[in-house]
Amino acid sequence: MSDASAHDAPDPAPISPGGGAARPGRLGVGIISAGRVGAVLGSALRAVEHQIIGVHAVSQASRERAEMLLPGVPVLEVEQIVERAELVLLAVPDDALGPLVQGLADLRRWQPGQLVVHTSGTHGIAILEPARLCGAIPLAIHPAMTFGGWSTDVARLTGCPMAVTAPAAVLPIAQALAVELGGEPFVLEEAARPAYHAALAHGANHLVTLVTQAVRALEAAGVPDGAATLRPLLTAALDGALHEGESSLTGPIARGDAGTITRHLAALGALRDETGSALDDVTDTYRALARATTERREATGMLGAEPATAIRSALDEGAPGTSGVAGQAGDE
Repeated sequence: MSDASAHDAPDPAPISPGGGAARPGRLGVGIISAGRVGAVLGSALRAVEHQIIGVHAVSQASRERAEMLLPGVPVLEVEQIVERAELVLLAVPDDALGPLVQGLADLRRWQPGQLVVHTSGTHGIAILEPARLCGAIPLAIHPAMTFGGWSTDVARLTGCPMAVTAPAAVLPIAQALAVELGGEPFVLEEAARPAYHAALAHGANHLVTLVTQAVRALEAAGVPDGAATLRPLLTAALDGALHEGESSLTGPIARGDAGTITRHLAALGALRDETGSALDDVTDTYRALARATTERREATGMLGAEPATAIRSALDEGAPGTSGVAGQAGDE
């Protein structure tokens, strides 16, 4: 281990998985833990000749993932990994990161010159301060990608944007690690990370909710394969949104068709799933996103005041807290 301070880069001896000479700068890497992210990133680092000295895996699923993506790597306790690794990759849930870093600092396990990298999107390097005070070098690298925990994820890292936050003196180390993972690093300030991560979660996680709601509505309407029906439409809509932005919007709000909105709400209110339950969450999400779309459309001048008002009235009809009755708006 190097004697470098928290603001200097370590100078580890070259290491190869087979014990012989290797490319300069190869590191002994410890993975905590073998979740969907940690195992995939560990596999990517191993592919460029870093030595994975150990992985922490508690659940059976994590152990199986470690065996699949990191075959031959020993499963070790957290303290063993930190004692042996030149680079410690912390791929734990956001809320577990702070207590883990502080707990290891309290036990004086962090080492001078040791690289400590976490993969949280919402946290920067401040949460690694206890490790830095022990002499470790804090880095935050977040791939802007969703992980399934499969070998195919490694290939998807190629060209993936990666948000990098680090002290200025060691920023090149963080950028180099992102490149070795296959990514395209970009520097993100500490204060910007929560908003950055919120934007990613809003776009990706809520997209899953939205799409699965649409599939459920189609199936409740009698369409046998909702996913297959949606695929061409959603593919085109996503491509348009990413390349053309708000101008790519189509459908009733873009046209100012308040009557269609009324009929949609009536139809959604009448749907029942296989258990006979109403799809209230689908209707609520439709209203919320339609309101947001209407407000944004009007604010940007792409929807006039009169049709915007008519659409808002249609959305309010029968909504919770109004005098209307859900499911009757389309009877006129």
